Amino acid sequence: MPYAVELETFHGPLDLLLHLVKKNEVDVLDIPIAAVAEQFLTYLKLMQQLDLDLAGEFVVMAATLMEIKSRMLLPVEEHPQEDDGDDPRRELVKQLLEYRRFKDAAAALEACSERQGERLPRHDVPEPSAKADPLVKPVELWDLVSAFARLVRETQSLQTNTIAVDDTPQFVHEERILDRLAKEGRIPFATAFDPPHWKARLIGIFLAILELIRNRGVTVEQDDDKSNIWLTKPVVE
Repeated sequence: MPYAVELETFHGPLDLLLHLVKKNEVDVLDIPIAAVAEQFLTYLKLMQQLDLDLAGEFVVMAATLMEIKSRMLLPVEEHPQEDDGDDPRRELVKQLLEYRRFKDAAAALEACSERQGERLPRHDVPEPSAKADPLVKPVELWDLVSAFARLVRETQSLQTNTIAVDDTPQFVHEERILDRLAKEGRIPFATAFDPPHWKARLIGIFLAILELIRNRGVTVEQDDDKSNIWLTKPVVE
């Protein structure tokens, strides 16, 4: 039975596109279409391998990026007196800027809500530990997908060409992860994928992690230097 899951956390193609722009540290007004289109297609192929129930918007965006890339490769006549109104990226940039405004506004509202919640503590403030925890920050979904892609490449390179089928139900993977978190508090993302590293098993564990994130069974954090990603047990207030 193939793994299939529909996740609300995959907000849409603009969310992925904005992530790629930020990841490449480029100006949203001057997107390097060739590089971004290539990376977008890589993510799309990975999500298709995961058998995720993706909206057709992702495929449409991929086609749009390829069309823009093709148009930008065509020779154009020089018209110094004209502005950049014919830039093939213009409409896409407009959509990205509008999406980023809404996303920033949503983040600001969420931060305001968190600050408001901190005004009424529900329990005593714990004593500071002798050893300070490393600086961590929330992980974006696309960073998690990228980390999983690297894990698949690394583990599959160590495997033989034997085709293996893994029929482990997804809830079994979820329970195992929750059991580890109950004992250890937090675990490295990579260690959640214990051997054997069959492709079907890796996908099943990854989908279990995504499902737990969606249901707030686990939270995901990353070291400030982006060296490690951690699965952590949510703090119960």
